[in-house]
Amino acid sequence: MGFLSKFKKIGQAVDGFNEAANNLSKSTVEDFGEPVSSLYTSLNLGDLHRKIDITDEKGNVKYYTKSSVFALKGKTEIMDAAGNVIAHLEKRPISLHEKHFITMADGRKFTLSNELLHIVKDVTKIEGLNWKIKGNIIGLNFNLVDEFDRPVATIGKKMISVHDKYCIGLYRPEEEQIVTAIFIQLEKMLEARSEDRDDD
Repeated sequence: MGFLSKFKKIGQAVDGFNEAANNLSKSTVEDFGEPVSSLYTSLNLGDLHRKIDITDEKGNVKYYTKSSVFALKGKTEIMDAAGNVIAHLEKRPISLHEKHFITMADGRKFTLSNELLHIVKDVTKIEGLNWKIKGNIIGLNFNLVDEFDRPVATIGKKMISVHDKYCIGLYRPEEEQIVTAIFIQLEKMLEARSEDRDDD
């Protein structure tokens, strides 16, 4: 397959974004309308322990991460702007599936489970939370929906950017912290894979 064909295929896979919709998928906005509010972050694969900042629409940091030095432990804490822990993320080191445990500050717990042997695409499930992930997880271009397929949040990225900039569109602002925890955990999963490829 030639370069142009591959580029076209990638463009089709991510379903196109536009600036007017805050870089969100056109089909998502058409189906669900504009989100109530948005958060923003950058992706820099290859640095597993880097600090991740989540900002609001004015560029103020709302959440940031603190990760363990040792990758094997796979532990990350998500803090709010005041330095309070809002979520603890942890990976099970040995498993037939990737298992990532999320514990929120209010005691709620759920797990992201990824089927490592799925050839065509990643299949990531949220266990313990009645939400589903729909879309391209590897490209961090997906929707979070509840058990009735009602929108919770949508994640999209700019097609062309010096850095990979992402927009997290929130349809339920009251679930902002859980959405942030899920997004950061998925980003950590991608970072770990990128680091593993670099070590090969």
